[in-house]
Amino acid sequence: MEDDNLLIKKYLDGDQDSLRLLIDKYTSSIYNFSSRLTGISNSADITQDVFIKAWKNLHNFDESKAQFKTWLFSIARNTTTDYLRKKKSIPFSYIKEEDLSPDEILDGNLLPDEVYQGLQDKELLIKALEKIPNEYKIVLTLHYQEDLTFKEIGEVLNKPLNTVKSY
Repeated sequence: MEDDNLLIKKYLDGDQDSLRLLIDKYTSSIYNFSSRLTGISNSADITQDVFIKAWKNLHNFDESKAQFKTWLFSIARNTTTDYLRKKKSIPFSYIKEEDLSPDEILDGNLLPDEVYQGLQDKELLIKALEKIPNEYKIVLTLHYQEDLTFKEIGEVLNKPLNTVKSY
């Protein structure tokens, strides 16, 4: 897989396929991030908006100031925040048991009571996350779901490292 900065340079030099590679590389991450913060039903629209904004501003991206990944997640955070302001309702996520595929529910190594306990734990976690401020949800999602370091999250949020750690 090619380096993000090389793909950006190729795209800006006229190679349309490079942009498609960048979008393909980050679509699922941006979609998952927005779905964790807003609910699954609006994530596709938010993801599309993020990539449109990134495409329109790609010529402004400065690799000396940020990694492409953190720049893109900053756009995703801002887009998601704008959506939540318009919606005025901040559900973290709502996953119902019937929404899960059998592969997500069943693990051949788990007993039925363990599967049930796992579903209950997930539901409790979702309810708990609905009660915390959005900036904490963003940090938790970026760190545990997208594997960003606290330093990278600080770049996305434009917050000092110690602030991110305290969140």
